[in-house]
Amino acid sequence: MKAIKDKEIAIIGGGPGGLTLARLLQMNGAEVKVYERDAGRHVRVQGATLDLHEDSGLKALERAGLMNEFRANYRPGADQTRIVDKHANILFDDSFAINGQGDLSRPEIDRGPLRDILLDSVQPDTVVWGSQFVSLDEQNGVFKIDFKNGTSAFADIIIAADGANSKLRKYITPIKPFYSGVTTVEGAVYDSANNSPNVHKLLNGGKIFALDDEKSLIVSSKGDGSLAFYTGCKTSETWADDSSIDFSSKGAVHAWFIREYLGWDNIWSELYENASTPFTPRPQYCMPFDQTWEALPNMTMLGDAAHLMPPYAGEGVNMAMLDALELAECLLSNDYPDSRIAIAAYEKQMRARASETAKMTMEQTEALHSANGLTHMLGMFEINS
Repeated sequence: MKAIKDKEIAIIGGGPGGLTLARLLQMNGAEVKVYERDAGRHVRVQGATLDLHEDSGLKALERAGLMNEFRANYRPGADQTRIVDKHANILFDDSFAINGQGDLSRPEIDRGPLRDILLDSVQPDTVVWGSQFVSLDEQNGVFKIDFKNGTSAFADIIIAADGANSKLRKYITPIKPFYSGVTTVEGAVYDSANNSPNVHKLLNGGKIFALDDEKSLIVSSKGDGSLAFYTGCKTSETWADDSSIDFSSKGAVHAWFIREYLGWDNIWSELYENASTPFTPRPQYCMPFDQTWEALPNMTMLGDAAHLMPPYAGEGVNMAMLDALELAECLLSNDYPDSRIAIAAYEKQMRARASETAKMTMEQTEALHSANGLTHMLGMFEINS
């Protein structure tokens, strides 16, 4: 623990990556605060289900001593996957657990319960809510962090865990992400059994991947009885702004879906007719595969802030949690005499790992939104089943 001995660590961002890091560092006596922009733990509805992978997300939870809590909150059966065409014909129907890969091979958990597990695992008052980052100033090796609410904090080391739109990344590197070519539009339906009964039945408590016409529609069940869904279409980078679509209007977004997904079955209209609003358009970005920068002695980043990529390989949360584990191991190791060397070791392995995953993710993104997207995904699942 030479690298961080007697140092105050500030983690900016209270998502799974930032909280996992806080937990791991506190288990070893480090002084840590997490600054989160949300006003409190219950103010924002957490997104869709996450499947945690054995060699990353689950590995981090195991090291954090949280597997019992995870087993009490994960959703058996939520890994049930159905691949369908635009007419909602089921072409593949499978559960990884049923096929003998083990009940905890790629288990699903809702984002909200995962966050609660992590929040409950850190020391009281670790998370400072309502702390939206504004600016940073370093004097004599100490950072002054200013927040939108007018408060400030001081730290010796800063970890940027502030996600896809990181405000801290620019202090580490000027490298920016590139547009993937695909924009998603996200929505949610509450009480889907009553409000979207046909899709709810097709969903069967798991996930639907609908692919056709170089487009995708992915639907996930949630433990609270709701479902989350998002389209994926090839568009210009600025399509969401240029389209003049009112994403707070069910009618406007439904009309767009009917036009864009011409020939798709009427069953999908249930999602738009009964969704909560607003919908959220998200241009999907990816960091360059060959990005590199000089390690700093007192600042680094993890998760989407470090290696943003589209969601089509299910690696986002897993990468962030593995980043947290590997960063904690480097910062806590006595093999590194100072924080710069510890951070450099972490960043070298993180970038190499992220580069390979980003390449795979972009290949997947392109394949799923190609003319042979449905065939590609069927082949992928049949190989893994």
